[in-house]
Amino acid sequence: MSTQRAGRYAPSPSGDLHVGNLRTALLAWLFARTTGRRFLIRMEDLDRAVEGADSRQLSDLAALGLDWDPPVVHQTDRLEAYRAVLDDLRDAGRTFECFCTRREILDAPSAPHAPQGAYPGTCRDLTAAERDERRATRPPAIRLRADVREYGVDDLLHGPYMGAVDDFVLLRNDGTPAYNLAVVVDDAAQGVDQVVRGDDLLSSAPRQAYLAALLGKAPPTYAHVPMVLNANGIRLSKRDGAVTLADLAAAGVATSTVLSRIAHSLGLGGRDEPVRAEQLANRFDPAALPAEPWFLTADEWT
Repeated sequence: MSTQRAGRYAPSPSGDLHVGNLRTALLAWLFARTTGRRFLIRMEDLDRAVEGADSRQLSDLAALGLDWDPPVVHQTDRLEAYRAVLDDLRDAGRTFECFCTRREILDAPSAPHAPQGAYPGTCRDLTAAERDERRATRPPAIRLRADVREYGVDDLLHGPYMGAVDDFVLLRNDGTPAYNLAVVVDDAAQGVDQVVRGDDLLSSAPRQAYLAALLGKAPPTYAHVPMVLNANGIRLSKRDGAVTLADLAAAGVATSTVLSRIAHSLGLGGRDEPVRAEQLANRFDPAALPAEPWFLTADEWT
C-alpha cells in the first residue's frame, strides 16, 4: 500500500468521455493538485470495456491539460487482490451467500425506513441444507454481513451525510467483484485518501466507508460534485449528441473552447476566456464551487 496521499479519477472504459465526465475529471485533478496529492487514473473495467476506449479517454484527459502519476491501473488486473479480501471477510464470518434475483429483492417487504431496493435479509440466515438446495439451481452472489443500518461520512461540499448500509453485494453471481468492494480495495492499495466524483454517487459513500473501516482502513475524504445535466434535467449521456471531444471537434468546437466553457461553468473563467489547467489550479477554491448542476444545451457551443 502506498503511503503517499492521492486523489484519483476512475472512469469506466465503456466509451468516450462526455463533457460531464471531463468536468468531473478536471475537478478531481484540481482537488488533488491543489492539495499536494498525487493524481491517479484507474480504469474500472470489471463490467464492460470497449476496445481502445481507455486509450481515447487518456488522450482526451491529456488534451485538457491534465496529467497523472503512473501507472494507470486496470481493475481486471487486480482480481487476486479482491479475492484475497473476500477470503479474509469470509473467514471472519462477515459474508454470506445470496440466491435472490433483483426482482425478488425489489418485491420483498422492506424493513421500516429502509430505502427502496435495500436488501431485506432473505438469505442471511439460511441453513447449510437450504444453501445446498438453492445452489443446485442458481449460483450465489456473496454479500457483506453488515452490522449497522447506516453510516456517516463527511463530504467537503455536502457536509456530514448519513446514509443507508445494507448487506450489499461483494461478489456477483457471475464471479465478478462488485463495485463497492473493488473501489474500496483499490483506494486503500493506492493510498487514495481523497475521492472526488459526481454527486449521484453520494449515497454509495456510506457503504464504502463502512467497508473500509471493517478492513481497518481510514475512509477517504469525499467531495461529491454537481453533475452536468441535459436540457431536460437528465444526467448527460452520449445520447445527447455532440458531447464528446471527438464529436465536438467534428462540429467545429475546439478542445480549448470546451475547457473554457467547463471553467466558466465552475466560476473559474470567462465564457470565452482562453485558459489552461494550470491557470485554473491557481484560481481554484472548493468553497466557491457552484452547488447546482450545469445544464448543458446545444447553444453552449455557439
